[in-house]
Amino acid sequence: MELNSEHRPLSIKLWPPSQNTRQTLVERMTKNLTTNSLFTQKYGTLDQEEAEENAKRIEDVAFATANLHYENEPDGDGGSAVQLYAKECSKLLLDVLKSGPSKKYNEEVGTSTNTSAPHESVFDISKGQRAFIEAEEAQELLKPLNEPGNSFTKICLSNRSFGLGAAQVAQPILISIKDQLKEVDISDFIAGRSEAEALDVMKIFSTALEGTVLKSLNLSDNALGEKGVRAFGALLKSQNCLEELYLMNDGISEDAARAVCELIPFTEKLKVLYFHNNMTGDEGALAIAEIVKRSPSLEDFRCSSTRIGTEGGVALCDALGNCTHLKKLDLRDNMFGAEGGVSLSKAVTKHAGLREIYMSYLNLEDDGAIAIVDALKESAPHLEVLEMSGNDITAHAASAIAACLAAKQSLVKLNLSDNELKDEGAMLINKALESHVQLKEIDLSCNQITRSGAQQLALTVVKKADFKLLNINGNFISNEGIVELKDIFKKSPNMLGPFDENDPDGTDNDEGADEEGSADELESKMKNLGVN
Repeated sequence: MELNSEHRPLSIKLWPPSQNTRQTLVERMTKNLTTNSLFTQKYGTLDQEEAEENAKRIEDVAFATANLHYENEPDGDGGSAVQLYAKECSKLLLDVLKSGPSKKYNEEVGTSTNTSAPHESVFDISKGQRAFIEAEEAQELLKPLNEPGNSFTKICLSNRSFGLGAAQVAQPILISIKDQLKEVDISDFIAGRSEAEALDVMKIFSTALEGTVLKSLNLSDNALGEKGVRAFGALLKSQNCLEELYLMNDGISEDAARAVCELIPFTEKLKVLYFHNNMTGDEGALAIAEIVKRSPSLEDFRCSSTRIGTEGGVALCDALGNCTHLKKLDLRDNMFGAEGGVSLSKAVTKHAGLREIYMSYLNLEDDGAIAIVDALKESAPHLEVLEMSGNDITAHAASAIAACLAAKQSLVKLNLSDNELKDEGAMLINKALESHVQLKEIDLSCNQITRSGAQQLALTVVKKADFKLLNINGNFISNEGIVELKDIFKKSPNMLGPFDENDPDGTDNDEGADEEGSADELESKMKNLGVN
């Protein structure tokens, strides 16, 4: 048999190291930190627990740094990555030794006391000037996160736009502290970047933070869309203990909402969920409703300005019936309609602990509003805030609203602005509020209220010791009436809102009133007609 004279070179891959190799290195560094040596004699040894924590952190950071080098500059066998890995481990190990142990043990009593200066738990760069940042600035800006022994449990990287280079700098740093993080705010951190770069940055942050046991995650103001949501897939899927999730102003469309629902399967501990100012629509609302159904611990839910109509509103309200711990509910600026209002009324009967409910501009009309206040009358005994502005509510619903208010002695703020209550409705509501001692703010602006209705409201609230503001702007109060109101509040002028949008000559110009006025005028003329 003839042998092939051409021999292929043997290829040995040095990178990445096996998990066993990485663990062996951690054990070796732990030993170096706990046993006597020239360095530990000078700086002090660490106890076993602290040494293990530091060794794991050092290895994680060194591995991430070397791996990034290998991915960006592959050298075939990975030899240069191995060298960098070893160099980073040595450098970080020396830094830990120089910083000394964070705990000193009292040998006499066998207890430990922290002798190092207290560290801040919050790292926040959002207060600075809004700006793009690249690798060099990120290195300096994030330096506190890289200091050995730091105690940051919350990071806020908002109001800075991270480029790809800055994200690559942040990656190993985030990996090094991810075991201690409880709250992460990376809202508004890619503004102005191209879609391709923004998605790459999101994926880097997602991978770096994957596996963190977070209580709070804020991804707002990032124009995520479905692609962005999926770019954070690794991070989202690893969150089993999340208590707060913020996805506001994120372009959460129907597909993006489905992606969120898919990527966050475990929401039993979720207490706060915010979807504000998105383009979710009815179909997207169905996906959000699924998340809500899986969130029995929900206490604070915001789904405002999300373009949800009746179908989505009904589904969402049905799901809210499962959230018996709800304390705050904000559904403003959608188009639920009366049917959605009826569904919401069924849900609120389950919300005994509800303190704040915001239902402005839902197109509820009288039928939806009456259904809701009738339900609230029998539930939510400690309700503090009730907001139902801009719902085309007329005096027809005022008696039901008044009956509900009479039962809510904890009420602090009432907003029924931009409706059509008129004097009749305003006076009924005013009567119900006479005994409320905790009431601080009433907004009945833009309700076609005239001098008499406004005066009754003023006389009621001016007597309340802690009252702050009565807003009756945008109504039909005569100039004489305004003078009277200001006189009522002469000892506390700040309690009375402005009148810059008031129409002293305003009248009810709806078609029914016009027809009634025309009929009265015709009848008057007929009486004066004679027969020749």
